[in-house]
Amino acid sequence: MTESSAHGSTPEVGLTVTHRRYVPYSHAHYAGDLVDGAYGLGLFGDVATELCIRTDGDEGLFASYTGVQFLAPVRAGDCVEAEARLVRVGRRSREVTFTLRVVARSTPERGVSTAAVLDPPIVATTATGVVVVP
Repeated sequence: MTESSAHGSTPEVGLTVTHRRYVPYSHAHYAGDLVDGAYGLGLFGDVATELCIRTDGDEGLFASYTGVQFLAPVRAGDCVEAEARLVRVGRRSREVTFTLRVVARSTPERGVSTAAVLDPPIVATTATGVVVVP
C-alpha cells in the first residue's frame, strides 16, 4: 500500500502489477500439454488482488469480467506473465485490464529440459475486469 492511498487519496490510473510464474506439467489438461483458459483467469485474480492491496489496502472482490479473449495457447512448461493495469477509478469500483503473456516456452524437440525465451512474448489472454473495494 502506498502512503497516499493509506490516507484516502484516489488511486492512480496506470498503476500496473505483474506476476510471473512457471506453468507446471501437473496443470496440463488437454492433449499437447495444453492448459485450460481458467488458469490464466486465476492469475488475473492474483494480480488484481495485489493491485487492490496497493491502491486501497484491501484485497477487494472481483465483480465481473468483460471481453475475455483467448488468443493463443498456454502449455505446461511455459513461463507466463500476468499483468493488471488500473484504467478507471470509481468511488468503490476499479476497472482493470489484464494481459497474460507467454515469455518462455519449453522446446522438447531440442532436448528433454530445454526452453527458450520468447522475444517478443506471445499474448495468450486479454480481459477487462471490475473489482470493488470497501
